[in-house]
Amino acid sequence: MSAALLSGFLTSLSLILAIGSQNAFVLRQGLRREHVGTVVAICALSDAVLIATGVAGFGAAAQALPWLGQAMRWAGAVFLLVYGALRFRAAWQGGEALIPESGAPVPRRRAIMTCLLLTWANPHVYLDTLMLIGSVAAQHAPHEGAFGAGAVAASLVFFAALGYGARVLAPVFRQPRAWVVLEVVVGIIMWAIAASLVIDR
Repeated sequence: MSAALLSGFLTSLSLILAIGSQNAFVLRQGLRREHVGTVVAICALSDAVLIATGVAGFGAAAQALPWLGQAMRWAGAVFLLVYGALRFRAAWQGGEALIPESGAPVPRRRAIMTCLLLTWANPHVYLDTLMLIGSVAAQHAPHEGAFGAGAVAASLVFFAALGYGARVLAPVFRQPRAWVVLEVVVGIIMWAIAASLVIDR
């Protein structure tokens, strides 16, 4: 059981370490010190639901419905293109509005909706994380539950570290230009992920 727990932790951590749309948003909120606890909780709880679904056999459902993966891929690509364009627009408007101390705060409701969209509209969650964790968990029978618990723990640790650890970088991002660069980088990441969904699959 302990081996399954550790395997679940390491598998989940390796899958979410790479920067993506969700991680970039958590980092941005952490830098702005806005609704960090709420965002971290949403990401961790959403991952817990997805991991539990994967362990319960979502991968089998996707294999039974070949069109499901294709539909999620194209819907996710469109969503990421739009989100990336919004980040480029924010950068074009200049860094002054992005300074954490003086910029207009993002309403909690908008932060929650954006976080939910970036989590549940991201096809990588279903095509990679959810399905892969489900298939690997099956290899640890009868300890799939321990594997899932380890995967959930990894998600919680990662998002908490990302959200609250971002504050260490706060002095750097007191400069408006740094925020412009961050927005451009996030936009590039979003478009790169969208391109990978269309080209690599």
